[in-house]
Amino acid sequence: MTFKKVILFIHRWLGFISGLVVLIVSITGCIFCFQDEIQDALCPYRTVTVQNRPYADPSVLKSTALKKYPRATASYIYYYGKDRPAAVLVAWPKDEFTFVYLNPYTAQITHTEVASKNFFTIVEFIHLYLLLPPKAGALVVGISVIIFVVLMITGIVLWWPKRKSDRKRSFSIKWNGRWRRVNYDLHNVLGFYATSIAIILALTGLSMTFDWVRDGIYKTANLGKTYAAEKVLPKSDSLNKAMFIAKPVIDRALIVAEQKSPKAEMFLIYDDATAAGTVGVNAYAKSLHYGNADDYYFDKYTAKLLKDLPETKKSVGMKLNDLNYDIHVGQALGLPGKIIAFLASLICGSLPVTGFIIWLGKRKKTKTKQVRTVVHRKLHKQLASH
Repeated sequence: MTFKKVILFIHRWLGFISGLVVLIVSITGCIFCFQDEIQDALCPYRTVTVQNRPYADPSVLKSTALKKYPRATASYIYYYGKDRPAAVLVAWPKDEFTFVYLNPYTAQITHTEVASKNFFTIVEFIHLYLLLPPKAGALVVGISVIIFVVLMITGIVLWWPKRKSDRKRSFSIKWNGRWRRVNYDLHNVLGFYATSIAIILALTGLSMTFDWVRDGIYKTANLGKTYAAEKVLPKSDSLNKAMFIAKPVIDRALIVAEQKSPKAEMFLIYDDATAAGTVGVNAYAKSLHYGNADDYYFDKYTAKLLKDLPETKKSVGMKLNDLNYDIHVGQALGLPGKIIAFLASLICGSLPVTGFIIWLGKRKKTKTKQVRTVVHRKLHKQLASH
């Protein structure tokens, strides 16, 4: 077998193994790309009237949410922006989560939603886990995406034109050709154009599943260096548990974060319930964007600032990891980035289909050729016997 035949064999069988998963993951990725824009258009509770007053304290939001759900707990509090609601993520004993949306200025509840019943949450779980148990689903999707990266590389090898005269047609689709030729061009040409974006989407997706991919991106961006100060997570001193604090720690934490990050549009507050856990605040530069964040950690008993890691002091690797979600959905480049991610995902979803059609066509040709050969041999024998 020649080198290209070996590559074709690998490409074909890896496509059979991962094709269905790649199709599902790609199509759900397309749908999810514009989930914020679609929900903003359809859900009035996602916007509020801006008021010239400070936000209601996180402790007030939390107590209001827990009054509605007294048997639940709440560790996450979101302030999505001046013109957006705040939210408290309420957790039930059996891993059921409910978002309680409130007016960030008055702490009045405006909407409640069981997370698992949101259409885009369902789409996200299909995208991440194929609706399988998370550990098993993440592994199946992760392995399939790794195979897909290999497929894209082998696809480039197969697509690469042998002669200069072939290059022009390798970059364009012959729309006036027969449908099989158009399908062949859709698979090869569109696959070529989408490869670089598809690999970026695949790697950012893999970093959500595998720690070794995330660590690899971190070390590669930092030229092999690891910055211990970024990795160390502080702990609260539980000896101060009996200490009285006039203002709740989560309230003081938000005040400090707002003072230190005055330009931040979105804040996420996390109150770790363990004895040595901390109160963390992420101050994001832009609403609904999860990169470019300043991180703060507070002792949950004394409200002392234990760690302050602004965006400007983070390594390139950490900044890149923080931007992982924004890159994956395309919003790191704004609306044009989302459109690019959408089109790339759509093309990726089409590749298993067009590839399968190519395989069926070649299989049919091979069978037809074999039948013609057998008929020719029989006819030749019959003529020879006369």
